[in-house]
Amino acid sequence: MITPRLQAFLDKNRALYSHSTHRLTYTAKDLAQADHVPPSEVAKTIVFVGDDVYAMAVLPADGRIDLEKLRHALGVNTLRLATEDELARLFPDVELGAMPPFGNLYHDIPVYVDSRLADEEEIAFNAGTHRDVVHMRFRDYRHFVHPTVLPFAGS
Repeated sequence: MITPRLQAFLDKNRALYSHSTHRLTYTAKDLAQADHVPPSEVAKTIVFVGDDVYAMAVLPADGRIDLEKLRHALGVNTLRLATEDELARLFPDVELGAMPPFGNLYHDIPVYVDSRLADEEEIAFNAGTHRDVVHMRFRDYRHFVHPTVLPFAGS
């Protein structure tokens, strides 16, 4: 099921979205295959720490995060991936690695979306579990999350 926090937010804001379930998957590429969605439309969420501040990088399933490019774009001195312990503390109501890309629901974590994903009409993302997926238009996602769009992913 969708995490109650995410579902309450989407429903309260009358967001247009759909929910689907699929076999258990642990990678965004596998999610795309299981949910029959092009990998370019699947948003994978990577949590990182830049100069001691948590943030989310959201990019297409078929993209690879370029940490150095992201560090440069953000103008931070240090950038590292969040640890599993940090993820468990920041996202207590989601399965490890299945964070929805809604930093505004979790300590107002800043969200950075790769420009390739921002070009997609629709996106799909984990809804807090490794089986549940939310589908929505990118423009609606942008309206609710207010991410910063930057080019930081390679293929």
